[in-house]
Amino acid sequence: RPARARRDDEIKEEIRRVHENSFGLYGSRKVWHQLRREGIAVAKCTVERLMRTMGLAGVRRGKTTVTTVSNPKTPCPLDKVNREFRVSRPNALWVVDFTYVHTWAGFVYVAFVIDAYARRIVGWKVSTTATANFVLDALEQAIHARRPGPDDGLIHHSDRGVQYLAMNYTQRLAEANLVPSVGSVGDSYDNALAETINGLYKAEVIWRQRSWPSASAVEMATLRWVDWFNNHRLFGPIGHIPPAEAEANYYAARGNLDMVA
Repeated sequence: RPARARRDDEIKEEIRRVHENSFGLYGSRKVWHQLRREGIAVAKCTVERLMRTMGLAGVRRGKTTVTTVSNPKTPCPLDKVNREFRVSRPNALWVVDFTYVHTWAGFVYVAFVIDAYARRIVGWKVSTTATANFVLDALEQAIHARRPGPDDGLIHHSDRGVQYLAMNYTQRLAEANLVPSVGSVGDSYDNALAETINGLYKAEVIWRQRSWPSASAVEMATLRWVDWFNNHRLFGPIGHIPPAEAEANYYAARGNLDMVA
């Protein structure tokens, strides 16, 4: 066989492995970046060509539905983010939001807390009710995992959903040294990063299955996805590396600077 055909066969095996390891989520661009990370030299156009011949494709995101229910009489903190979600370190900005999933047993709600530095999901919760306690559980998980201190100046950014403005929730923010920030109602740009993560979650988990039987099924799928998302999913804005790796690189660099100092 010609050398190119043999080379194509070798690359196809690597493409199939990377695509399967991404649960079939990666398109040609992310497959190519993962191959490069592994030291496999191949042109991007070659990956695109071979994936077409193999019938492999990634998932496409659709539009998410606005779930914000606000109370105009509830006082709101100011928007301290102003659509600027790029920060210089972890524990500088958390963005929060929740979405919903239709199951055979009714609606299920899924809340996320995301550290904006590397898009890492630091807290999440699946619930059959969209109450303040539901989003508070996701926040508690994030607080336990990250241990924010009074010197962090950590901003907590949400939309104007009643859950995030409830008294028990805002009191917990103050106790945990988090600075509240709130965007506007129904404007996805004011909480764009959280909307992006919700969109990825819907595309990469929920919409890939025709129907969901129960909250526990959604919870197990979400657990697997969050682990993969944080530790393996490549993100272009942070250098085509996973969130956990981006944070590890930050702390390693800071440690080296501390040693030099």
